Amino acid sequence: MERRERRSIGGGACCEIIHTALESHRFCVLVTHRQLGKTVCAVNHLIKMAIHNPRKYPRYFYVAPFLKQAKLIAWDYLKRYTCNIPQVKVLEGELCVQLPNGARIWVCGADNPDALRGTYADGVVLDEYAQMKPDVFTEIIRPMLLSRAGWTVFMGTPKGQNAFFELFQQAQKNAENEPSIWWVGMFRADESGVIAPEELSRLQTDTPELIFRQEYLCDFTASAENILIPIDQVLCACHREISSEEWRTAPRVMGVDPARFGADRSVILCRQGRYVFAPLVFAKVDNMTLACRVAHEIDRFRPAVVFVDAGYGGGVIDRLRQLGYRNIVEIPFGSSASRPGQFANKRAEMWYELAQWIKTQGVLPDLPELKADLCQVCYDYDSAGRLRLESKEKIKERTGKSPDLADALALTFAAPVCAMSTTKSASEFAKSEYEVI
Repeated sequence: MERRERRSIGGGACCEIIHTALESHRFCVLVTHRQLGKTVCAVNHLIKMAIHNPRKYPRYFYVAPFLKQAKLIAWDYLKRYTCNIPQVKVLEGELCVQLPNGARIWVCGADNPDALRGTYADGVVLDEYAQMKPDVFTEIIRPMLLSRAGWTVFMGTPKGQNAFFELFQQAQKNAENEPSIWWVGMFRADESGVIAPEELSRLQTDTPELIFRQEYLCDFTASAENILIPIDQVLCACHREISSEEWRTAPRVMGVDPARFGADRSVILCRQGRYVFAPLVFAKVDNMTLACRVAHEIDRFRPAVVFVDAGYGGGVIDRLRQLGYRNIVEIPFGSSASRPGQFANKRAEMWYELAQWIKTQGVLPDLPELKADLCQVCYDYDSAGRLRLESKEKIKERTGKSPDLADALALTFAAPVCAMSTTKSASEFAKSEYEVI
């Protein structure tokens, strides 16, 4: 049996990634699973930034939803990690630590935000932001940052599609437009390596499904009923086992989602039967360049059919046919479905087939971006009772990006493809790296 290895960052690597990002961006949104150690990370970040601040009288704040919670969670950490600094002063009554350079760090609660009015801040950590009122930042914290051009870290674990979810989505858009200012990080328990796999398996068994998805898989949509493909089904597909015998006769199919220029990316994705290879992703390439890359992959992979999105792919389709490739099939996403009584258009039909395949048999590459793309599409039913998907424009408006990788995979389900006979193993074609060009 062949098995995909679980991608694990490792606890130490997680900390390094997070600290590097926090030190190099002004606004950071950190979404983590339970027990990652985000509070320890945040407290140490506050200490480091405070002690290296050359300005006079720097001020930093750790804010939790409630003062009692802040004192219980962060105050002991703050004292512990500053106790060996010479000349440090602990002001118990104020829940404040003063460092040798005059910098002060306070531990506060968002349940009394008015206590922060009228002061300034060099940096603020807002922990468990999902449990805070949004106006704590907009009305209290944001004005505190003005005079010092201060920074903020928003962090927490998902609690449904609330203000933290909205911030997460907006931050993704901001990070696209201002990558040196905004950073967004998400660390799931199945990827971080902080919780041992066997312990995570026990947690999954002992914890209600929705809570596990929310608390450990960082799924903002865990409580939503209109997500077409839930994250837990995607994770199962990432970790499925598959027999090598299935490679020999399974049909090979390729999906191509062209984007031309702009924020979206062009994607080439290959699938053989139950097995999906890591996609090739291209940023800002013209149709002729993309057609050349598709031709190269066709020669290498030898698919029975190549399905190409006709939206932006007219030039790619024409060029490939001009080059003599006869297995090119154009797919307009908005065209009629093969079962028009069940699906509003071809896109809904392809995604439905993809969802059923993931649920029952698919084997996916363990790539965070592909997993995120697959889990962000919502559905409803039109007046005729047909399944329809949220438009790509609304998805981009909501999340800041198009699900390009997942659309390329959905294209491989545009129509049934006959099995072929071959003596070559598909492992010869496997791409070991997620390639962005």
